[in-house]
Amino acid sequence: MKEKAKIMDAQGMERALSRIAHEIIEKNKGVSDVVLIGVQRRGIPLARRLAENIEKAEGVKIPVGVLDITFYRDDLSAMNEHPVLNGTDIPFGITERTVVLVDDVLFTGRTVRAALDALMDSGRPRSIQLAVLVDRGHRELPIRADFVGKNVPTSRSEMIAVRIAPFDTSDEVALMELEE
Repeated sequence: MKEKAKIMDAQGMERALSRIAHEIIEKNKGVSDVVLIGVQRRGIPLARRLAENIEKAEGVKIPVGVLDITFYRDDLSAMNEHPVLNGTDIPFGITERTVVLVDDVLFTGRTVRAALDALMDSGRPRSIQLAVLVDRGHRELPIRADFVGKNVPTSRSEMIAVRIAPFDTSDEVALMELEE
């Protein structure tokens, strides 16, 4: 894989997350019943940053949970024989709350479908909204994000790489060319 273009630098990511946080506040007329749940792996630090931005804007600390969708994936049989579990940690009730599911990239929609299935095993939210840093298109399922940091049309021979602490050394989003 080789980098084709830089889509966002650290400042661009922070601006996008700040805007998404304000959109979440506006759409929900505040955040009294809102919780954020990050999809393992890179959705977690994004959810935490959104929570920090919401706290700065509203003065309210909102709960952040972690969702592992490994066993809900429709391609589980094609994955490693021993999939790595990172664990779900939702230390609060989600029933009758507005859940904002947070992930790094929206592509086919299959990860979101798996996340919805996993989430429903934890309770019955009043509503579920989706926040993503990048929407790259190519949907295979009728799923759309409520909050998008940046729309980046891609080809099937391209990939979006979201680099973010604590997993990476820098915060950035890059468009990658898949080498054949």
